[in-house]
Amino acid sequence: MNNDMPELDFSGAKRAADVPQLARIQKENKGKEHITIRLDADVLAWFRSQVAGGGNYQTLINEALRAYMHERDGSLERTLRRVIREELHVI
Repeated sequence: MNNDMPELDFSGAKRAADVPQLARIQKENKGKEHITIRLDADVLAWFRSQVAGGGNYQTLINEALRAYMHERDGSLERTLRRVIREELHVI
């Protein structure tokens, strides 16, 4: 422990759930994980520019990643359907 810092007493502190603003933030962020990520400056600038009138660029990045995930998941299904059609056509 750093001896230069005074000892703090949190015994009278409220839980985040008991502070409306903090409870709201906790609810909004449930299921999310805090990470550090390095993005190219131009990519980040583009996402920020997309929400210049309001909104959250991090949410936009999350939505773009989710769309990519769904596209990738769907590509396996499309490939399987194509292979099955090709095989049925040969028969």
